[in-house]
Amino acid sequence: MMKEKNIKGVTLCVLFVFLLVMGFCLRPAGEPVNTEMDDYFITYGQVQTGSNNIVTSVVFDYRGMDTLGEASVLFAAASGVFLVFRGERNE
Repeated sequence: MMKEKNIKGVTLCVLFVFLLVMGFCLRPAGEPVNTEMDDYFITYGQVQTGSNNIVTSVVFDYRGMDTLGEASVLFAAASGVFLVFRGERNE
């Protein structure tokens, strides 16, 4: 009985790794497409935000609320994991 569980677990792990590798191998690769939005951020990013780093200006100034939402979800998930694994103390 125990060997059957081990064989099933190993089979599932091998299948998962195979699908993961195939996903990476079959994904399209190449040069990203240049859009008007890229040109806008490069042209006006420093003037509008006052930041010398265009990536920082996009993440924190143009998409600030989105970044705040992502940080809130990450905080909620970390808090949930902490509460689940905290455990009860038997004194």
